Amino acid sequence: MTGPSPLLRAAAMNGAAAVALGAFGAHGMKARLINEPARSAAWTTAATYQLAHALAAAVAALPDGSAAARRTLAPRASVALTAGSLLFSCSLYAYAASGVRGMAAGAPVGGAIMVGGWLALAAGM
Repeated sequence: MTGPSPLLRAAAMNGAAAVALGAFGAHGMKARLINEPARSAAWTTAATYQLAHALAAAVAALPDGSAAARRTLAPRASVALTAGSLLFSCSLYAYAASGVRGMAAGAPVGGAIMVGGWLALAAGM
């Protein structure tokens, strides 16, 4: 028996990172963000979206064993959901940690990639 697919492994690592970064934001960054509600909200949004899309990417990466399933858009959806959530979330983490609003510039692009991943998942299932 082989291990999980690379896509499933990437989704799982993305989920683990989301939990770790969410906890770091709640505890390690608490003093830094306590008087910065917009930055605190950005960190929370980043962790929430990252975790939700890690789960979606994991579901899209699960094989059903058929050759037809491997040719669907589901693997591409998993890649888009993972890449989009990383770009979106990392942009917001960078903004929240630094206070430099320009650091959040990648969030809209990451969000668009996530939307594309959801549409690919819908089209490929």
